[in-house]
Amino acid sequence: MAEKIINMNTVWYKDAKGDGRIKSDNLQTQIAIPVPKGGSGKGAEPQQLLISSAVACYTMTLAYMLDKNKLPVTGFFMDTEGNITQGDQLSITHRPHVFLNPGATHEDVSMTEDFIQKAEENCHIGQLLIKAGVSVGTQGKVTIDSGEDLTSSYIAEHGLEW
Repeated sequence: MAEKIINMNTVWYKDAKGDGRIKSDNLQTQIAIPVPKGGSGKGAEPQQLLISSAVACYTMTLAYMLDKNKLPVTGFFMDTEGNITQGDQLSITHRPHVFLNPGATHEDVSMTEDFIQKAEENCHIGQLLIKAGVSVGTQGKVTIDSGEDLTSSYIAEHGLEW
């Protein structure tokens, strides 16, 4: 018997140049076939959705580990790069940047650096991808917060809605 059931609803409009929507309890996104494959390109494509699953899992795993260990985190942001080679071989690299409050100790920094690496080992989606032959790596950074609002700058720079 399943431990958890996730229901999703999907609708597709028109032909291959159309687009669709996926909705679940806490997710709603537009999907589309990429332009190079004859689609409209007006939505997320399957590879983006797959990589976004790895991003979400890693992010939540890292946030949980940092919080559980009571590290003085003021926030973090992350860039992730997915590379797809001609043979459809996928690789994913997460680049988290974690900010600790000014009172953080050297031990706090060291533990945070360790958790940046260990989060991938504890991310179920990342581990499933690795078992499927996807290369998943992490290149993280820890900074003591200087009082600048770098998170807001990152949000603005990348056009994220908050």
